[in-house]
Amino acid sequence: MAKLAKRTVAAREAFAGKEDVTVEEAVALIKSNSKVKFDETMEIAMNLGVDPRHADQMVRGVVGLPNGTGKTMRVAVFARGPKAEEAEKAGADIVGAEDLMETVQSGKIEFDRCIATPDMMPIVGRLGKVLGPRNLMPNPKVGTVTMDIKEAVEAAKGGQVQFKAEKGGVVHAGVGKLSFDEAKLAENIRAFVGAVAKAKPAGAKGTYMKKINLSSTMGPGISVAVDDAMTGQA
Repeated sequence: MAKLAKRTVAAREAFAGKEDVTVEEAVALIKSNSKVKFDETMEIAMNLGVDPRHADQMVRGVVGLPNGTGKTMRVAVFARGPKAEEAEKAGADIVGAEDLMETVQSGKIEFDRCIATPDMMPIVGRLGKVLGPRNLMPNPKVGTVTMDIKEAVEAAKGGQVQFKAEKGGVVHAGVGKLSFDEAKLAENIRAFVGAVAKAKPAGAKGTYMKKINLSSTMGPGISVAVDDAMTGQA
């Protein structure tokens, strides 16, 4: 614990006095101050001017990161017959119907993304209390309730990231690994910010993007200038 404390103090000292920096500056600082023995994730937290308790202020979407996430995504698919075969051929890790429902109900959830064909939703719907809190419930708005199973599985495996505004209007996600080079991380970060910007809901009032913070899994955060993070966005 003492060593971890020393690393944290050193990182905070390196970040001291640095606020609203460019994406590139933040990435460089975070990478250079990572001292742990595993490949940390670059994490982004965005404070938005929305109240997700109101339906017209909910922010939700999906973005394909240009350089992937660096994470192995485990995908489960609820499907039958030819669509189940399509899922298996596309690389889904778990495929099933009632049997998969029973597995999930037992508390065994060994996947990071859940996809379903529309006809399976009566079954999947029974799992709302289990999958919902884990942000795993299939939803047509983010392409996880679909007949195009092949595309959905390949997108999930290829670096697609879902996002959703949680309590307080905060959107949080992993946008790559610190082992990525700085340019690729910066490109991923800007792609994510751009997707959240495009997902601005009709009910949002005032300043939409209030603050953007970047950090590594174990490190302190540093704020990034919103205008800079939006650079290159349409």
